[in-house]
Amino acid sequence: MNRGARDLLAHVFGYDAFRGEQQTIIEHVVGGGDALVLMPTGGGKSLCYQIPALMRPGTAIVVSPLIALMHDQVSALKEAGVAADYLNSSLDLDAARATERALHEGRLDLLYVAPERLMTPRFLDRLDHLRDTGKLALFAIDEAHCVSQWGHDFRPEYLQLSILPERYPAIPRIALTATADRQTRDEIVQRLHLGTARRFISSFDRPNIRYTIVEKNDPRRQLLHFIRDEIHPLSSRAAGIVYCLSRRKVEETAAWLQEQGIAALPYHAGLPGDIRAAHQNRFLREDGLVMVATIAFGMGIDKPDVRFVAHLDLPRSIEGYYQETGRAGRDGLPARAWMTWSAQDVVSQRRMIDAGDGMDDHDYETYRRLARNRLDALVGLAETTACRRQHLLAYFGEEAAPCGNCDNCLAPPQTWNATEAARKALSCVYRTGQRFGAGHLINVLRGELTDKVRDRGHERLSTFGIGSDLDEKRWRMVFRQLIAHEFVSVDHERYNALALTEAARPLLRGEADLLIRLPPEQVRKSRTRHKTTASGIPGGVPTALFDRLRAWRASTAQTRNVPAYVILHDATLRDIAIVRPGTPDDLRQISGIGDHKLEAYGKEILEIVAADG
Repeated sequence: MNRGARDLLAHVFGYDAFRGEQQTIIEHVVGGGDALVLMPTGGGKSLCYQIPALMRPGTAIVVSPLIALMHDQVSALKEAGVAADYLNSSLDLDAARATERALHEGRLDLLYVAPERLMTPRFLDRLDHLRDTGKLALFAIDEAHCVSQWGHDFRPEYLQLSILPERYPAIPRIALTATADRQTRDEIVQRLHLGTARRFISSFDRPNIRYTIVEKNDPRRQLLHFIRDEIHPLSSRAAGIVYCLSRRKVEETAAWLQEQGIAALPYHAGLPGDIRAAHQNRFLREDGLVMVATIAFGMGIDKPDVRFVAHLDLPRSIEGYYQETGRAGRDGLPARAWMTWSAQDVVSQRRMIDAGDGMDDHDYETYRRLARNRLDALVGLAETTACRRQHLLAYFGEEAAPCGNCDNCLAPPQTWNATEAARKALSCVYRTGQRFGAGHLINVLRGELTDKVRDRGHERLSTFGIGSDLDEKRWRMVFRQLIAHEFVSVDHERYNALALTEAARPLLRGEADLLIRLPPEQVRKSRTRHKTTASGIPGGVPTALFDRLRAWRASTAQTRNVPAYVILHDATLRDIAIVRPGTPDDLRQISGIGDHKLEAYGKEILEIVAADG
């Protein structure tokens, strides 16, 4: 260990202080200990293995599930002067052999590989050689939650990584993820044989993200209003991600946004690989693009200036929601997480869970139980009238005070005790034979004598007209909540007929209540909103100089064929615009400027600052 951790932090990566438990984690791994690290997106997980890789002798092997993003991760390290490379199927034979030679000769500090490449006999033989010659520094397993069989990011090849402690028991391993509830953590430890690993669990809070969840009512229009009214006034160059459940909806939504003048691109697993790669590259390298995608997009995205993440459909779990929304605001500036949902989303998710295709009976029951519990927790987040952030953090076992920055804190919703209405609705479901959909039941409850009501003789039922005091909109709200809470089930084979479930009994017997949140008429502006300029940067930053620095960065990134943030982050450019450094020593004090970047770009940056007057 020729250089200390703080020295590397300052001179290689350009930061003057560690955050949270970074230093403790680094010291533990450098000392040969195994670690499980849970740290939110943007919290600095990568440094927890990159610095030990530079301090321990030999090459660190970084296991990453995403071939497409290894290039950018390695590019960022090379920009900092670190000897890093990757091995994956995108390389031609000559390039792969050159990287293998560099690995064999010990010229690499870090090598990124996909798990399926790592497990090949050829690659394991190379690792054996490194171990035997003292040139194997550590194993870093990124996105470790991919080992969880019940998570939506499951990668079967991750299960094979359990061979590492058996074959290389003296080599430390660090498993990292931004998203894992207690059950997933235990599964990571079990499947990767990390029983003696020290666990480092940082706060899951992302205070710069504002969470907003609304009921569906023409969701595309709602999305458009959100982008135009709440995002574009801050910055017309704002990048965002919109998640949809189906591939068809992704393509239709992207096309519709384009028609409305929003620069949008589709991304899903059904698109040809070259189109997916081209769209991802554009999103990473250009400003102001909106990626409309399934969950096939996003893991490992390092773009720091994503200003919003929107969901047009309910995700599958709080874990998924947290991970997907966590791709916003990695730069620490204000960002938005916006979602629209409906009871039909819940029904659709439950149908997919119940399908359980390709599972044996034991796997099916385990999957169904866990998936339903996680979905129910997410529905609880959508329905809560309390602080969203407080509810979200509680799921991960973390206590927090109300944030003052989510939709419920900014505009506390009104609630309606719908217990009596719910009992009337459930009675009507029962009296009509549990064979009809919500539309017909509402007609009966409101006493509307339609042809169908006459034909069925339902005007003679005791429930006919007992709900005439509520309008159709309010009754539909009641039925949506009954479905969401599973007081009634939906039979899709019988025209969405509703039937009572066991869960309805306590409500009918007066042993339970149903409170419904009413949508706020108007969301008040946050009193704590960060002051921003029209360019979407905090007030006080010289906009003209900042824009010139961004233009220089964009040109440099294009020349080097890397995303702009690989050159320098926005936060670094903002600090330069504010401080206006006049000498190399002044520039060295800016966070994000290490020795290699100072040498490569210092002269140009100082000339831009000087020309600004």
